Amino acid sequence: MNGVDWDGFGWNLAAGAGAAAAVMLVTFLIALRMGVHRVVDVAWGLGFAAVALVSYALSWGDGDGARRVLVTVLTVVWGVRLAVHIGRRGRGHGEDPRYADMLAKAPGDPDLYALRKVYLLQGGLVWLVSLPVQAAYHLTGPLGWWAWAGTVLWAAGLGFEAVGDAQLARFRRDPANKGRIMDRGLWAWTRHPNYFGDFCVWWGLFLIVCQVPVVAAATLVSPVVMSLLLTKGSGKALLERHMEGRPGFAEYRARTSGFFPLPPGRRG
Repeated sequence: MNGVDWDGFGWNLAAGAGAAAAVMLVTFLIALRMGVHRVVDVAWGLGFAAVALVSYALSWGDGDGARRVLVTVLTVVWGVRLAVHIGRRGRGHGEDPRYADMLAKAPGDPDLYALRKVYLLQGGLVWLVSLPVQAAYHLTGPLGWWAWAGTVLWAAGLGFEAVGDAQLARFRRDPANKGRIMDRGLWAWTRHPNYFGDFCVWWGLFLIVCQVPVVAAATLVSPVVMSLLLTKGSGKALLERHMEGRPGFAEYRARTSGFFPLPPGRRG
């Protein structure tokens, strides 16, 4: 019979908040030592991994064992891969222009402003977006077709994201591409294959709890918030504002789908 241990889930919410906050506070101290706040982007994926691992430990003896292992593996693999990718991409670079612009306008101490507006905010978002992951540890019924459908969607999203990131990294390593817009491979089908991959990952994780309707209703906010972040917030919208003046971007935008993959030459 499908159900949920609400008491366990409640304790998990508190522990998950603590795990997300701890990752962000440690990252803030590292950033102060390094002198750049771009390292917080590495902590984004690690925050989700930490929430999953703490939830797994806290839920020992609770919920369905197979689901607990599945959700832990899916979340940690996604989070660590993303953190490693962002860490490699930023190695040897200075401050991210987004954070430099924000901190230049900060009232008072820029570092404390970053703590409030970047680190603690991202920690709160990690906790909110991970609600389906936290809930999954306390579902008592066995894995059903919802969970396997979610796993397939997660795998498709991770593959799309990882391939897109690898294609972009290879493109940037070629000196002949300096100043050019990446419009090959998956980037010919969507302007943001990495963000579309994240979208699939988090809707996939949400599907794992959908076999209990009340839990699905309680955690639906999580993939919705992640979708808005990717399309309207710090993802696609912010990146494209930075790219608007680059040569060739207007033409690329005119022929390439903005988010959902479509054949080259069509827009969505």
